[in-house]
Amino acid sequence: MQRQKLSPRPNWQSIVEQQGLTFHTPDPTPGEPVDGRPYWDESACYEFTAAQVDQLEAAANELQTMCLAAAQNVIDNQRYAELEIPAEAVPLIEWAWNQEPPALYGRFDVLYDGSSPPKLLEYNADTPTSLLEAAVIQWYWLQDVFPAADQFNSLHEKLIAKWKDIDSYLEKPIYFASADNPEDLLTVAYLRDTAQQAGLPTQQLLMQDIGWNEARHSFVDASPEELPIQSIFKLYPWESMLDEAFAAQCLSTYKQMNWIEPIWKLLLSNKGILPVLWELYPNHDLLLESQFVNASSAWQPAPGWVRKPMHSREGSNIIMAMPDGQTISTDGPYTDRLQIDQRLGPSISFFDSRDSSTRWPVLGLWMIDQECCGMGIRESPGPITGNLSSFVPHFFR
Repeated sequence: MQRQKLSPRPNWQSIVEQQGLTFHTPDPTPGEPVDGRPYWDESACYEFTAAQVDQLEAAANELQTMCLAAAQNVIDNQRYAELEIPAEAVPLIEWAWNQEPPALYGRFDVLYDGSSPPKLLEYNADTPTSLLEAAVIQWYWLQDVFPAADQFNSLHEKLIAKWKDIDSYLEKPIYFASADNPEDLLTVAYLRDTAQQAGLPTQQLLMQDIGWNEARHSFVDASPEELPIQSIFKLYPWESMLDEAFAAQCLSTYKQMNWIEPIWKLLLSNKGILPVLWELYPNHDLLLESQFVNASSAWQPAPGWVRKPMHSREGSNIIMAMPDGQTISTDGPYTDRLQIDQRLGPSISFFDSRDSSTRWPVLGLWMIDQECCGMGIRESPGPITGNLSSFVPHFFR
């Protein structure tokens, strides 16, 4: 695994825009530091060997098996409260787990140094983004820059194949919904496109535009006819849905609808699954030691540990206690959540002499249902990956 410095393609902005990536250089979020790098950053790339790709693929597939076993452990031992899962959702989680309704995708975030086994940071099993970048944008970059090389990336083909596989389970049309922000809208538009390429009729709308028809006891679309929604992909976290005003209706109609992702993904898109994994597989090569934080714990983790809210996104509300006593932390809205502590992973970073910066990569290993079939890399100027972290392409020989 090597980091290479490159000259970006001329007019790369217009190239990626034509391929659908419109927020390649987003405006910084107020109050957040400006890194000076675009979101899509092709001034560098990562080179792997075929053996390293095989190692990463095998690790992700093993992690998937382990995570399903951890979810089964939560169900068998009724550990929902430990994972901050509301009691009213439990019967439907167990129903969906047993019925196995369609599930589409997820992303393992891991640390990897090119030789040692990768270490799991967390599993984005419900609403992962950066999918278009991993599936399409970096593939076309490869054709332009390293046409004789290969890339760990069969995401597009596997998504289309998965839609075809679950076609018969879904009432049509399939609705695609998200919050009204550029990244989520783009991810949903891309997933909708893969469904259409698989031959499925689709519609797209915002989560806020989903209506409720009390007389029909049904969620409906925003058309004048208020057509019922029976199959929907939602890029919106289940834990947030259960905090919304329509949570009771969502639960009461769950068995009459096809929700992708299914509600049992609450068990995996949850940092609480990390301590459960460690209990089941102590000292496993792919895991970092993790433990639940109880009410009597100190306000911050011990040196060499990271504290994370059970439910959080984009690196928010993280406290990282370095071995030397330094503390690195991030702000965010997840201040009232239960937490876990996870042991610090290996320090993997690369120095970029062009701007005297240090870049910290996190590898996202993409799962389409139960199979790993792609990788995307996010780079940050520090050890916490956040909303402004860059996406950097890769290849292997």
